[in-house]
Amino acid sequence: MKPNRLNRMAVLVISTMSLAGMSIPANAQQQPQEEQKQPHKQPQQQERSQQQSEQDQKRQQQQQQKRARQQAQEEQRQQQKQSQEQERLQRKSEENQKRQQHEQQERARQQAQEEQRQEKQSKEKERLQRESEENQKRQQQQQERARQQAQEEQKKQEKQSQQQERSQRQSEQRDERREREAEQQDRRISRQQQQQLIHQQQEEVKQYRRYLEQQESRAREQAEELRRQNRLAQYRYQEEYLEHLRQQQRRLRDERFDYDRDPYFYAAPIYRYRRGGRYYEINRYGANVLRQALHAGYAQGFRAGEADRRDRWRAAYRDSYAYRDASYGYRGYYISRSEYNYYFREGFRRGYEDGYNSRYRYGRYANDNYFMSDNILSQILNFESIR
Repeated sequence: MKPNRLNRMAVLVISTMSLAGMSIPANAQQQPQEEQKQPHKQPQQQERSQQQSEQDQKRQQQQQQKRARQQAQEEQRQQQKQSQEQERLQRKSEENQKRQQHEQQERARQQAQEEQRQEKQSKEKERLQRESEENQKRQQQQQERARQQAQEEQKKQEKQSQQQERSQRQSEQRDERREREAEQQDRRISRQQQQQLIHQQQEEVKQYRRYLEQQESRAREQAEELRRQNRLAQYRYQEEYLEHLRQQQRRLRDERFDYDRDPYFYAAPIYRYRRGGRYYEINRYGANVLRQALHAGYAQGFRAGEADRRDRWRAAYRDSYAYRDASYGYRGYYISRSEYNYYFREGFRRGYEDGYNSRYRYGRYANDNYFMSDNILSQILNFESIR
């Protein structure tokens, strides 16, 4: 390797001389001599220079390689950073897309639920509307049937009332005939007893008139309660009962009673009966009123029980306005109202039981009216003759 280097150095020197125009300085001849004097020193310097050069080149190459490696690393870091940034942006974009998709799906789900809810509400509204219309139709039909039934029952009751009044008038006429026939045989009470009886009767009539005037408001309250309970049959029955009381009130107001000529006020008692542990005496006219009270109570009780059965209401005869009033058919004469009330209720209780159970245990049906059986009536009154 050294000869080659010497050759290269010689070539370099020659080239240098040629470039200098071949001019040799004054000491040119001396330099070769010195070089010849130091034949081994120059190659070493050249070798060191060459080594230094190579080392410099190597350092430069290393530095270049290092810079290239650093640049590559920097570029790699930049690429990684860009890649990471791109991945982050990609993930963020994907997350945004997922979030948007989720939001879209959630909105779609909510919209679907809202549509289902609205559809359900619409169907429910239509169903309720149909039910309301059907209920209205049923109510109209029920009202129409109830109206027709009420009209039929009203006609029937009017017919029964008319027949009952005819029967009552006929019975009263028969009783009057029998009374007139028996009047000749009746033993008369004293004038003082007659006046005392007339005075008691007049006071009783005054009290009864005041009582009838007070019943209208009480009856209206009872009627409102029946309407609230939807007891139509019992309501119609009570209205008919009240109408009869109004007729009694009008007759009592318009009647001009002749106490002096009425045989009740001078006929002596012929019966006695026991009630509440006491005995009472009564003439034939008062006895007839007690019988009428039992018959009237049985008839009204039967109708009241029948009405509760139609309304499918529990059996409760004491709740009936007719039972509490107990003055149906009472004219205000011959016996006290409390006495009439007692026997009316005795008949009413038995009639209600028969009407509610649709049977005739205590009475019978004849001439479009209800009557208590004679044997039951006799057991209740149990008159004893005192003549």
